[in-house]
Amino acid sequence: MHDRQEQISQVVVTSAQMREIEGRIFAAGMPVAALMEKVAIAISRRVQELGSHGSRGVGEMIREQLPLRPRLCVGILVGPGHNGGDALVVARELHFRGYEVWIYSPLSKLKELTQQHFLYAQSLGIPCYQEIEQLPNCDFLIDGLFGFGLERALTDLIASAINQINEWKKPIISIDLPSGLHTDTGEVLGTAIRATYTFCLGLWKLGLLQDQALEYVGKAELIDFDIPLADIQAVLGSPSVKRITPKSALSTLPLPRPTVTHKYKEGHLLLICGSRRYAGGAILTGLGARASGVGMLSIAVPESLKPQMSAQLPEALIIGCPETPSGAIAQLELPEKTDLSSFNAIACGPGLTKDAHPILQQVLDSTSPLVLDADGLNILAQMSTITTLQKRQAATVLTPHAGEFQRLFPDVPDAKKDRVVAVREAAVQSGTVVLLKGARTAIANPQGEVWINPESTPALARGGSGDVLTGLLGGLLAQANSKHITVEEIVATAAWWHAQAGILAAQERTELGVDAYTLTQYLIQVLLKWSIRSENDEMMTGARSTYIKQIFKIADII
Repeated sequence: MHDRQEQISQVVVTSAQMREIEGRIFAAGMPVAALMEKVAIAISRRVQELGSHGSRGVGEMIREQLPLRPRLCVGILVGPGHNGGDALVVARELHFRGYEVWIYSPLSKLKELTQQHFLYAQSLGIPCYQEIEQLPNCDFLIDGLFGFGLERALTDLIASAINQINEWKKPIISIDLPSGLHTDTGEVLGTAIRATYTFCLGLWKLGLLQDQALEYVGKAELIDFDIPLADIQAVLGSPSVKRITPKSALSTLPLPRPTVTHKYKEGHLLLICGSRRYAGGAILTGLGARASGVGMLSIAVPESLKPQMSAQLPEALIIGCPETPSGAIAQLELPEKTDLSSFNAIACGPGLTKDAHPILQQVLDSTSPLVLDADGLNILAQMSTITTLQKRQAATVLTPHAGEFQRLFPDVPDAKKDRVVAVREAAVQSGTVVLLKGARTAIANPQGEVWINPESTPALARGGSGDVLTGLLGGLLAQANSKHITVEEIVATAAWWHAQAGILAAQERTELGVDAYTLTQYLIQVLLKWSIRSENDEMMTGARSTYIKQIFKIADII
């Protein structure tokens, strides 16, 4: 059961894919009416859990806005299609459970099955209204106006009603996705419901994981209605889009370590970063790398930064390099008998400045796996990105934010409109793994497969947070190099780990209290939190969990 749930939780579909999957279910003999009943009853049960005063967890977000009285009043927003039919079955079930239910159905022409449920709701004496002004004051609303597949902009009566509903500031639970959002891109089609909560039906819809949709989605939860895995696999070919889950992220960590090992077997990372002006970038990148557990850490910085770096990272080998007049690295001077191929991975860019242009060419010519960020990307953008990267034989990871991405790939689709299409195209064209930072970080490999990190926090929108990610990713990549973990898997794990550290820090310090240095202090705490949670959820083997706990005992954290 847990394996199926894990597989389902990773799947992300477009509108066309969901329509094809449902078509296979119906062709196999599942009646549309039966599936509607199954889905809607599951929704109504979940609504009751959220509204019950004894419920815990995310339901508190809705309950805190509801009056503490036994008989709740709910407004059901009904559209013409099967999403409206789902909402009408929910209305019926809540009516039978003692809720005071009112229906708003602005369109007189409904699909046949939806019309049948509408007539039955009327026969039960549930009041129905065609004008939003007539709908009585409700404690909360259930949005069943439009489901997946909406492509036209909402206008006139419906748009006006949605705008008025949003102005009420009532808790809203949207069925499948907030009405007015494009299923694939998350674009607002004229206007859209601002949901407090979204129950996504069957499989995650791509639009819910796009940055531009997030202020409308609220808290999102998947309502699984037992879609056969065979139907999903038959429709979803390659390339695919996946959600990063805690289990998938934790499974790629290079743990537990062998009983007999040593530092050189646990990866050797070279960081090339920092300048006289941006010393902090080098320090934060180093601290991120430290948290990864990499066996050996070497950091190449301008000679003038060496004392600061040694004080902050005494375990690292600090390589002081000749400087330009502006304080950037003029040339790499690695230790004797060492060259760039000696390292399991290289991470280059934070705090480097564009004056270090020759350094970037040197690392691009190397045969080691490479992570490029910040000024590494800014220099690369001046070198004909795609042509330059296609010459590399080793794995390359790019970690741009939206502005850097646009400079690197000016000819790919606009990432602001569809991040998934944009990051996929960039990765395929360049032959690299591209991590596009954002509220929902998107990662693509050269084969066009995409991973989306479904959780993050605005607390990470601070200078230096990306430097921490570069170090963490570089350290994991250096360790994974000898453990047969794919580059894209380790990039996904780093993105998830980094985001979870931000979430945990924000919970304890508020979103304003998470500077980049503080973020580094929460990276290891994330592993403790998830090792304990995974034991309870049976998401991780006992050996892996026990090993992580041993790390914390040694560190006197527990």
